[in-house]
Amino acid sequence: MQRRHFLQLSALAGLAAALPRLGLGASVDLSGVTLNVATYKGAAPSFFAEAGIEPPPYKVRYAEFTGGNLSFEALVSGTLDISPMSEIPPIFGIKNQAPVKLIAVLTGDVNNQAFIVPKGSAVQSVAELKGKRIGYIRSTSSHYFLLKALKEQGLGFADIVPMALTPQDGFAAFQNGALDAWVSFGYFIQLAELRAGARVLKTGQGYLSGNYVIAANQNSIADPLKHAAITDYILREYRAWQWIASHPEEWATKSAQILGMPREVFLAQYRAQSGPRLLQPVDDAAVKSQQDVADLFFEAGVLPQQLDVSGLWDRSFHWS
Repeated sequence: MQRRHFLQLSALAGLAAALPRLGLGASVDLSGVTLNVATYKGAAPSFFAEAGIEPPPYKVRYAEFTGGNLSFEALVSGTLDISPMSEIPPIFGIKNQAPVKLIAVLTGDVNNQAFIVPKGSAVQSVAELKGKRIGYIRSTSSHYFLLKALKEQGLGFADIVPMALTPQDGFAAFQNGALDAWVSFGYFIQLAELRAGARVLKTGQGYLSGNYVIAANQNSIADPLKHAAITDYILREYRAWQWIASHPEEWATKSAQILGMPREVFLAQYRAQSGPRLLQPVDDAAVKSQQDVADLFFEAGVLPQQLDVSGLWDRSFHWS
């Protein structure tokens, strides 16, 4: 059986399996459904054709974002149905009772989060960053990683010069010598190594769970037709990630074209991975992982009160 045909049949099987659970017949018509999906440049949908994934039986409208905190706001407003993000943006929506639920976990690489220091830096440990200028991305896994690594050394934000920057501004500041260290993620790490001779001081291994959640608007979940379409769509994206995992050369070549960066950046990112992406159902371990994040943010004074994250999670989706 050709791979393209196999992937098409697999997607249909996933959709068919979801329908009975929702009280829908196997012949339900999803052609009137439109899913509004958050994505980012170079994400899984960019590789649907290469992975042999056929168009779904519903419409998909994409909106591109540069961070989960921004796509979370769009979920709250109802302009998005689903979005991938880290565990962190939803935590900040609890106090406002945001109509967003977390429906799945995509475990992934933790080496794509790192403390990096400039070329020639004498710093060899996080403890040596006391009093130094450290860039990070506020309300993201970068923020959490910085707090957790500092806490391990008996330090906090009062002991450093924290500089909250966007990824793009952080990269510019790092290149210009305005930072003594930068806690960043994704291809920015390898790009800084290639262009500025940066050195990785510490990765997220042992600090981060690797849990990337898939969030959905609560009203979208409540609609049986959208619920079925969401299930099917997420399985399609997952199959694209599986294709990427087994085709690094092709992935790196196209990513370089999409993002306008050297192909070697993406090959280096692939080689540095701590593990593959795995689609997981919501379970107690995922909830506890996010609770640990919320608790640390509270201890550090980032959150004004202690929060219970359990209400964020929805277990009505199945990913077999």
